[in-house]
Amino acid sequence: QVQLVESGGGLVQAGGSLRLSCAASGRTFSTFTMGWFRQAPGNVREFVAAISWFGGTTDYAASVKGRFTISRDNAKNTVALQMNNLKPEDTAIYYCAAAAARLPSVDAGLYDYWGQGTQVTVAS
Repeated sequence: QVQLVESGGGLVQAGGSLRLSCAASGRTFSTFTMGWFRQAPGNVREFVAAISWFGGTTDYAASVKGRFTISRDNAKNTVALQMNNLKPEDTAIYYCAAAAARLPSVDAGLYDYWGQGTQVTVAS
């Protein structure tokens, strides 16, 4: 079992930055691929970014590539999402997720554990 708790969401002006963090507890953190997903009202949950066990492989949605950066610290059992140049369309609830897989996946169905989510609102 893995417990995930996100933090760092909030309200920011377009063009601003936020850093989301996800703290994990439970099973060995380093054996999980970690991902970030988001869900806006009326929309399905969508992939944002993911990072492999030891951070060697990352993947990003096309809509955030070049603006967002995912990273992890296995010693601290945390994964972060640095979000720069935020746009109003980035407004959503952001979820941290863990998958018992070696490589990043965009498929939410492959992730075994989810956090409760943190709200990100980008004002225009």
